[in-house]
Amino acid sequence: MSWTAKTAFELGRVSNLPTAWTNTAAGMLLSGAAMADWRFPVLLLAMTSAYTGGMFLNDAFDAEIDSRQRPERPIPSGSVSKSSVFLSGFSMLAVSVFLVAICALSTNGGGWKAVMASIALCATITLYNAWHKGNTLGPVIMGACRLLVYITAGLSYTSTPDSLLYLGAAISLCYLIGLTYTAKQESLGEVRNMWPLLFLLTPIIFGLYGLSADKLVFLPLLLLVAWLLVVMRFLRRRGPGDIPRAVVSMIAGISLMDAVFIATTGSLAWVVFCIAGFLATIVLQKWISGT
Repeated sequence: MSWTAKTAFELGRVSNLPTAWTNTAAGMLLSGAAMADWRFPVLLLAMTSAYTGGMFLNDAFDAEIDSRQRPERPIPSGSVSKSSVFLSGFSMLAVSVFLVAICALSTNGGGWKAVMASIALCATITLYNAWHKGNTLGPVIMGACRLLVYITAGLSYTSTPDSLLYLGAAISLCYLIGLTYTAKQESLGEVRNMWPLLFLLTPIIFGLYGLSADKLVFLPLLLLVAWLLVVMRFLRRRGPGDIPRAVVSMIAGISLMDAVFIATTGSLAWVVFCIAGFLATIVLQKWISGT
């Protein structure tokens, strides 16, 4: 057994990392932060560590099931040991909390609220990985993970964030419920109930309302609607590989959702950042599996 960069990238599903970065940017801006400072790159590292650690733990907790269903994954294939993946995953979660504490407990930081939010994020990540198989609440718990990324990022800048932060976080929860429900059907080859996909409409409703506040919302909203139509085409066609394609497409769409959120704050540069994150996710998914 030996660790390689390829193995680490597969375990960490790093193709989806740009979506965690755009979540961080959205959390920062929705909180009311005037501008990014030294804390932003530190928070990017913190959320990278939390995301990657969570992905490592997903493989570690699912090792037995993967040995039957996905024997090519790093642990069942013998590339790495389950114990080393567990250790790496939990270590990265600890690093994430430490980095958030550096930001939040600084002179202008949000204080202990952010640290507690980061601990809650890591606890929720662990809960999901340990209890997502056969758990009807799995999509809600996964959505809570993303929700807490926004809140942790926002609270790292201020202890009294704008209410828009919590609204955006709640909408991300809804989107992730629809996404995760679809992902849980991946092994079945079809989505048997379509109604949970209605949750994907929540950022669109938010964007339509946001148009009255800033016309900048129009472009990212148009891109998000068009992209979700692509997702629905995959789900309705139900050909070989269409469900996984829909899932990774919805994951990439998270960055477009963030672009819609940020557009309501009037920040064109950060909207471009999120669209770039969307494109980067699509490109990276061609080399590293996003699910």
